[in-house]
Amino acid sequence: SSGNHWGIGYMMRLSPPRLSLLSVGSSLSLLAGAGFVLRQVSAMSTSTTNTKYKGAVVFLHGLGDSPAGWSSIEQVLPSIRPSLQKKIKYSFPAAPIIPITINGKMQMPGWFDLYDWPIAVGSKDDEEGLLRSVSQIEEAVEKIQQDEGIPRSKIVVGGFSQGGAAALLAAYRAKSKGSSFEPYAGCVGLSAWLTLPDSLQVPQEAAEKTPLLWCHGRYDDKVLFEQQHFGVGKLSEAGVKVTDTAYDMGHESHPEEMAAFAAFLEATLLGSDGENPNSEL
Repeated sequence: SSGNHWGIGYMMRLSPPRLSLLSVGSSLSLLAGAGFVLRQVSAMSTSTTNTKYKGAVVFLHGLGDSPAGWSSIEQVLPSIRPSLQKKIKYSFPAAPIIPITINGKMQMPGWFDLYDWPIAVGSKDDEEGLLRSVSQIEEAVEKIQQDEGIPRSKIVVGGFSQGGAAALLAAYRAKSKGSSFEPYAGCVGLSAWLTLPDSLQVPQEAAEKTPLLWCHGRYDDKVLFEQQHFGVGKLSEAGVKVTDTAYDMGHESHPEEMAAFAAFLEATLLGSDGENPNSEL
């Protein structure tokens, strides 16, 4: 029964929101689970020509989802913390279409391949795919830097599930060949997991300047709850300042999680100039 429901779940991103703006498609049975069903209303234009952004967020969707699945956080987060209104630039990259091993090699949007189900501590990693996804995050970040003039020190990378796993790698993996490492303002992992843990080498700059918010569901049967304890432990040991929260939910999202997300952005992107404050959390 490990493969069937994956394909079915992929087709089920249809249920209407039940929690107004904070709702997620909770009936989803795939890793796309918490993708927001709400789509941006055309009236909510992203045009902010007269506003100078104070920071940016690059957020990656989950497996089988699309950028539209989470794009409503651009309205949700400022509705929780009004200080974020029109001050944050959002970027929602799209995953490539790739075959997913645990789903019978079905082609779907994915940041990297998956070999084990559920995703427990010790699950096999697709290193090639993971590094490709990190490169895609870097491209999105570079575009923001070029288009908006926002430095990496004012950019938060994050994602849900697979997207969160890729964001963690982008934020806390040392670069090769002695290339300089520029830390991000923060990282957000929602129902995520730490990949390639055996080769984890967190750069000192990231440990000092890139705090992490990790939110997870206690009843997550897809990316198991044990992944949070494991990943938070490894990253904390490496010196990362971690805020970890858990909710009575499965592989989905929660209004309190969105509130924690908004507070984290306010602290890391709109806090005092200089060191990223994380004391509010």
